[in-house]
Amino acid sequence: MFLKHTKWGLIWALIIFILCSIPGTDIIDFSLWELINSDKLAHAFVFFVLGVLLISGFSRQYSSGLLMHYPIISTTLICIMYGGLLELWQGTMFEYRTADSLDFIANSFGSLLAIPGYRFLYYRGLA
Repeated sequence: MFLKHTKWGLIWALIIFILCSIPGTDIIDFSLWELINSDKLAHAFVFFVLGVLLISGFSRQYSSGLLMHYPIISTTLICIMYGGLLELWQGTMFEYRTADSLDFIANSFGSLLAIPGYRFLYYRGLA
């Protein structure tokens, strides 16, 4: 079954989508400095987790040779595109959310950090 190994990554992607669709004021209410720092770290963290989950799932995809043989490249491209699409979604579909290029950079950074993060977990038998 294709989704068997990627179900946690897909569930996490759905959670990210839901969080990106909620007004920002309902999620976090700090001073501007805390919002900038925690918001970018949160973006990087959720995409780091998404990346690790997808790399782990894709590397076990025996039904899809492309994903199984290139899980890191596939995951990185998917996560960066997903982060960009979410920013566009926020900027065009909601009046209470905006597209932020720094959020996109934080999303991409978290996606890229997933590569050494996955390797670290893999070599310790945790992924």
